[in-house]
Amino acid sequence: MKVKDIHAESLATSSTLSKYYMAYSILPAEVIGVLNSAKVSFVLVGAHGIGGWMDDPRATKDVGVVVASRHHKKAVNVLLKAFPRLESADNPVVTRLRDRDAQKILIDVMKPNQQLYRDAFKHTKTVTSEGQTFKIPSLEMALAMKFAAMISLHRQDEDKHQDAHDFIRMVKANAEIDLEKVNELGELVYPGGGKEIVEKVAQVRRGETLKL
Repeated sequence: MKVKDIHAESLATSSTLSKYYMAYSILPAEVIGVLNSAKVSFVLVGAHGIGGWMDDPRATKDVGVVVASRHHKKAVNVLLKAFPRLESADNPVVTRLRDRDAQKILIDVMKPNQQLYRDAFKHTKTVTSEGQTFKIPSLEMALAMKFAAMISLHRQDEDKHQDAHDFIRMVKANAEIDLEKVNELGELVYPGGGKEIVEKVAQVRRGETLKL
């Protein structure tokens, strides 16, 4: 009997929920197919990428991918060609692809400008879903990415609380977390971040409230 891949199952669930709640959404399988066909190096992130680690897939309005620097322009171009209804807005850390009519961001093509995101390509898990093979962040990398978002000075409070929810779910769903690796990746967020993220894991395990 073939063992079920919880990450592929999670992606199928989050895709179905997203399409149900937002008919205009673009599904991750579509984005993955376009990028794979163009031989773009990327990691699927965001709710679609980490849902399996949370064991709690949920709807999300956009598909997030971290793309290798050398492939970023190519990724944006092939996605715009595949989805003509999108228009791009380039920012220092991400190129956002927005539905021209609905004015909703549907794809985030993230730039690996920060060391954490450059290292995302070294800490991955390979998943196969709907005939496509792609990479998602490792558990420890997923935690570090959520930690970075939780403490960001440029993120809205309501989004930080969603990040904290995801962080807590991941910790509770995974008894085996490599804390040395979490510490190492936390240091890429900021010097001393390793100690803080490890303490946040401990707080969740003790049932304490995370302070953002």
